[in-house]
Amino acid sequence: MPLYRDEAVVLRTHKLGEADRIVTLLTRHHGRVRAVARGVRRTTSRWGSRLEPFTHVDLQLADGRNLDTITQAETLTPFGAGMGLDYDRYTAGTVMLETAERFVMEEKEPAVQQFLLLVGGLRAMATGQRAPGHVLDSYLLRSLAVAGYAPTFEHCAGCGIEGPHRYFSNASGGVLCVTCRIPGCATPAPATLLLLGALLTGDWPEVERLTTTEPRCEREASGLVAAYLSWHLERDLRSLPYVERGRPRGVQV
Repeated sequence: MPLYRDEAVVLRTHKLGEADRIVTLLTRHHGRVRAVARGVRRTTSRWGSRLEPFTHVDLQLADGRNLDTITQAETLTPFGAGMGLDYDRYTAGTVMLETAERFVMEEKEPAVQQFLLLVGGLRAMATGQRAPGHVLDSYLLRSLAVAGYAPTFEHCAGCGIEGPHRYFSNASGGVLCVTCRIPGCATPAPATLLLLGALLTGDWPEVERLTTTEPRCEREASGLVAAYLSWHLERDLRSLPYVERGRPRGVQV
């Protein structure tokens, strides 16, 4: 069987037989890959711990008809070690893993931007330098943008006129002016829309300023992000309910 190497993030695993696991990976060059790790559940396995969710690994794999086979694994960054003892970071990180898998649906289709975004997001989450909710919301907005669903928080999603605007619609893709407003729009606070824009662009000083001076906007922004993500994925993430988040009234889901 032909061999290939790639770096990857372990998204999830499940048992196979008595000693094996099927590992779902997001790789840098081959997109989403499902592969068998032989014998990793045995206590004598030398590299089973390297194939746990959140781990950034360098792999050698053998091509298979249905599933590839992992033949070598070396840990590059054990992101899980920085999150496993912190509930907020762990649950937020789990949402990131599930989101990455949902946006890269086709196996072996390259998704370099999603891979790099996930590695960067997990690194930021593991270091603990920023609030878990801020890192998660920023990651989700950027992941949506990479997938082609970038929301607009300044210009009207209907006619393009520059804001600020009062109304937000998941179906329309962002804020709407009075003329383009449709039924079911949310009416977030102006500070909330500013916060969402800062999270999307990674303007961390502005994020800190807004969440300090306008603390209520943080929960409203998280609710809008969750609703917008669910709209475009067409169903909720299984892991999202474990993260404490708000959902503003009037948001279409």
